[in-house]
Amino acid sequence: MTAQGWRYFFLLVAAWSDLALGQVGDSGDGDALGRQREAFRLAYERAQAGESPSEPDSEALRAYPLYPYLQAQRIAGALAEGAWSNADEAARAFLLDYASEPVGSSLRRAWLSSLARREQWETFLEHYAEAVADARLRCQYLAARVALEEINGIAPLIIAEWLTPRQLPIECEPVFSWLRGEGPLTEDLIERRVRLLLDNGEAEFARVIAGRLPEERAAPLLRWAELIERPAEAIDAHIVMLTEDVEPSALLDGWSRLARNDPLAALERFGDLIGTLRLDREQASPFALALALGLAWDRRPQALELFDRVASSDLDDYALGWRARAALWVGDWGLVGDSIAAMSERERGAAGWRYWGARAAEARRDRQGARVLFESVLREDNYYSAMAAARLRRRVDVHPEPLPLDSSRIAGVATQTSFVRARELFHAGLNEEAMREWRHGFSRLGEEAQRQSIHLAASWRRYDLAVATATRFGVFNDYGLLYPRPFDREVLAAVRSTELAPELVFGVIRQESLYRVDAVSTSGARGLMQLLPGTAERAARALEDMTLDHSDLFDPSINIRLGATELGRLVERYDGQLPVALAAYNAGPNAADRWLPEDPLEADIWIENIPYNETRAYVRRVLWHSVVFRWLETRRGQNIRHWSEPVSRQSLDIAD
Repeated sequence: MTAQGWRYFFLLVAAWSDLALGQVGDSGDGDALGRQREAFRLAYERAQAGESPSEPDSEALRAYPLYPYLQAQRIAGALAEGAWSNADEAARAFLLDYASEPVGSSLRRAWLSSLARREQWETFLEHYAEAVADARLRCQYLAARVALEEINGIAPLIIAEWLTPRQLPIECEPVFSWLRGEGPLTEDLIERRVRLLLDNGEAEFARVIAGRLPEERAAPLLRWAELIERPAEAIDAHIVMLTEDVEPSALLDGWSRLARNDPLAALERFGDLIGTLRLDREQASPFALALALGLAWDRRPQALELFDRVASSDLDDYALGWRARAALWVGDWGLVGDSIAAMSERERGAAGWRYWGARAAEARRDRQGARVLFESVLREDNYYSAMAAARLRRRVDVHPEPLPLDSSRIAGVATQTSFVRARELFHAGLNEEAMREWRHGFSRLGEEAQRQSIHLAASWRRYDLAVATATRFGVFNDYGLLYPRPFDREVLAAVRSTELAPELVFGVIRQESLYRVDAVSTSGARGLMQLLPGTAERAARALEDMTLDHSDLFDPSINIRLGATELGRLVERYDGQLPVALAAYNAGPNAADRWLPEDPLEADIWIENIPYNETRAYVRRVLWHSVVFRWLETRRGQNIRHWSEPVSRQSLDIAD
């Protein structure tokens, strides 16, 4: 065993000792590795800043499991922009030791990028690995082969990169230019690329690529781009002039976009479009379906008239689902039942459609049929099982299914190098690197050890990772494991000034962030309750004792207090209509206001017709989470009939 190997052996033994003492998730002084974390953190920060170490690293730091990450960061920071240097030699040596490990992959990517910038093509090819490459590195690999005239069989590889439905990095342009010069980049390939881009909605860049085609060949593609960018105007022009260079598939794409974004505008044009094109019922069916879906998403009663014009062959499970929802909105229970009956056996057997099948049976006074269907849903343990219990006038019970704990197997997993590193990387705040190590170690486990890793992640308080892994194995009902309350004190403090139940706030936290204090969404929402800065500022103003810096949103006590304040405001705004308040918390009050009916409508029907898939699932899941958290507190069934109390905009102070 090498000296480095012995160091890891002793550190792994120390980590196992922590596990044996029940300290897997503890980061305090009792953790043997905790004593080296601060030294690593400081050294790593200096390496990120490009600073060279002022003195030799201590033996303790060199023995720390993340020391290779420090080495890799120092090497990457030392890579020069000019000729070959000592850093290149260090990178080569490092990869000999860590070629197959995540830390080696990270340095390999950095080194390859540096070699490409310096056009060190021979070394680049020597160390290139497809497994670590993204589109930029793949194109640089191809550029290296062109530069070294290793072009045998290269054209198909460049063409494979070319035929992508999105804009590629600038590093790809040199190899595409080479391909154009060699002749294989034909007009057919250019057109195929444009079509891929248009099919992906990338109209602006598709125009750029289409500019390389002759005008006649580019014309229908540019028409398609117009239909994507300005569907109403392009469709109006086609109705008036019946433009010959509009392809049917492009017209349907543009029509679908118009129907989705402005269904009433599409409805005004439907008759003229079908008449101008002289489409029979079968030919008109895809256009009718696109409009029916748009009207259903907008909760318009005309949706059912359009569904009637859709050929049965075009009514897949998705379309039938939305026909059922449109029928629910207007109270056509017969059509609800017919739509469910027409679904595939698999879709029809889903808990949600069994619930709605039971509701349809109720409406036609088939009490026995309704009861059988409701009772078939009861043990599903989800929103629909709760609603079925409410319809049967029963309390909602949950059915926990604990995942057996195998302590010895978990201890064995936790002492594997990848998992030791993953845990330490999480402690260091290097979450992306931690996840790479976790996946690397996880892929090498047997199935039962993989299942036990759910317990390991939960013991580290990485509940997001525990839930994701549990979902992979269909483990949903170990509520003690998957529904923790790590911020109990903060939640209880936050709800004192509101009328919210603690279990509701916990449900929002679990659904919004899976307990990730540092969670940031693509829209910029932050922290446990995923607050946008503007929303947080409004909530802070309502709390006269609080001033806010945006970095405070990663403080659990502040984030939870502000999130509870905002949710409480929404519950008050919607006069206690909890499903509407939850929808507004997720999608914003403007969207929730648009979705509210003028006349009272049962809440379950309203929830089912929320047009945003994410928000519809969000409301259902938070409501169910609240049931689980309450059950964990009381171990008793609950009455949730109030969930179905009618919702409407009546008596609410909401402007149209």
